[in-house]
Amino acid sequence: MAIARNAFREAVRDRILYNLILFVLLITVSAVYLGELTAGQEARVIVNLGLSSILIFGAFISIFVGVGLVWKEIEKRTVYSIFSKPVSRGEFIIGKYLGLCLTLLVNVVVMGIGVTLALVYVGGSKFAGAIWPAILLISLELTIVTAVAITFSSFSTPALSALLTFFVFVIGHFSASLRDLARELGSPAARYFFDAIYYVLPNLSHFTVIAETANGVTASGAMVAGVTAYALLYDIILLTISVVIFSRRNFK
Repeated sequence: MAIARNAFREAVRDRILYNLILFVLLITVSAVYLGELTAGQEARVIVNLGLSSILIFGAFISIFVGVGLVWKEIEKRTVYSIFSKPVSRGEFIIGKYLGLCLTLLVNVVVMGIGVTLALVYVGGSKFAGAIWPAILLISLELTIVTAVAITFSSFSTPALSALLTFFVFVIGHFSASLRDLARELGSPAARYFFDAIYYVLPNLSHFTVIAETANGVTASGAMVAGVTAYALLYDIILLTISVVIFSRRNFK
């Protein structure tokens, strides 16, 4: 928990987080004015643009901050002083992960409050409560993206880790569509390849209910519970892989 608190404080001090929050809030305010051009669809525009902004910028924070959490400590050689204390490598990885997840949660809540205020301003109060289950699902998705970033950063450079994590984020949203496309092509090789991607990589489309929320459909409790279990399972698997790899890493 001490490592998690320290990681949270370091991330909060990073100015890019404040800039991203400000940018998302500006986008939300802009959505209010864009909505005035859509003949009474202000609330739907704000929901679509606001939730999409939360997801995109939250993912960027997960990727670019996540890949540097471990690498920065190695580059500065602060890992030597950390591991000279009664701290295991597993505790170090999990602490860094929890610290960034807490940072992301704070950022997502702030962004969600901005979207809610914009909805109330344009008279879309019925959407103001409906967006929070969608925001919860986005937060769960970001925990997976963060775990992926830390997994790659445990054995790779920040640039390559960021690139690989970005690929996982993009493919995770389209793996089901790619799988269906491979079946339509009729190629056994393509079908086996995209089936493997579908089952190995996290299916992040489960967490995206932006379009449904904009149409007034709120995610059910059963769906949220199922997706939460799905996210926890992937988080545990990825963190276990990270700890195993990092525990065998030689810093000499």
